[in-house]
Amino acid sequence: MRILALVPGGIGDQLLFFPTLDDLKQSYPESQIDVIVEPRSKGAYRVCQSVRDVLIYNFKDSNSLADWGNLLGTIRDREYEAVISLGQRWTVGLLLWLTGIPKRIGYTGNGKIFLTNPVPLKTEQYAAQMYHDLLQGMKIGTPFKGISINLPRADIDWAEAEQQRLGVSESGYILIHGGSSELAQVKGIDKIYPTNYWQEIITELQQKQPNLPVVIVKGPEDGAWVSEITQFDPDVKIVMPGDVGKLAAIIAAANLMLCTDSAPMHLAVAVGTYTIALFGPTEADKLLPKSDRIVAVKSPTSKMSDISPQAVLQKVWGGDN
Repeated sequence: MRILALVPGGIGDQLLFFPTLDDLKQSYPESQIDVIVEPRSKGAYRVCQSVRDVLIYNFKDSNSLADWGNLLGTIRDREYEAVISLGQRWTVGLLLWLTGIPKRIGYTGNGKIFLTNPVPLKTEQYAAQMYHDLLQGMKIGTPFKGISINLPRADIDWAEAEQQRLGVSESGYILIHGGSSELAQVKGIDKIYPTNYWQEIITELQQKQPNLPVVIVKGPEDGAWVSEITQFDPDVKIVMPGDVGKLAAIIAAANLMLCTDSAPMHLAVAVGTYTIALFGPTEADKLLPKSDRIVAVKSPTSKMSDISPQAVLQKVWGGDN
């Protein structure tokens, strides 16, 4: 069976969709599964073995009829037998109908008329579980098991070499990711925790755990933030993973991950690293599974700046004690 999945959104959305793809592949082991994602998200599939081809389409652009026509032609040429879509707009439903794919699965909504197998949308649950519900349209009843990823050996080797370079392979380390995607900043989504608050947290971590180094993740859009941190504390260690696999490997080896709502947070969930995640306007219950290895610190006002450093440190040193 040839199956297509339309998965708009960032890398975090792709990671949340992995359980759906994995159980789809498990149920149809001989199937060929392709995905259509935005250009910014292609890298997520470095750590997913269930997908054969990753096709690119910028869902958020003001696409012309020619763009739609090219996408439609690409899909038709591959003669898929089933398609699963996260998109709920009627235009996405129309696109699916025009492809001629016989089995079209998506959520009930504006585009329901174009679907052969609509699935109820239950937005109150963990997003990965909500995505997993789409398998009902394929009559797959596999229980939801959570996010998992497949780390390439080369990425694990890279992370081990980085730990040696940083001098943390024996001691272990606390990993901090405090950046935010450029798209979130452009949209004005409050996901940035104040730098001076991070500095206060880092200072206390170093004072109370001097033998457990603090390592900062520097992504391609985190230059200014990391520069501020290193000016305050030149001894903080910096790691710069080149892709999602290397980032996941460095997270997997950490003793503790401190982060905001971001793709690295979902990677930490996938690899099982103990994680404390900070949330402003976004809802932790919909973005994190229930686990004793994941702690959410939610702003009392939905503003990131209203999470006090002590509220974070309290979780580090012992929950509510």
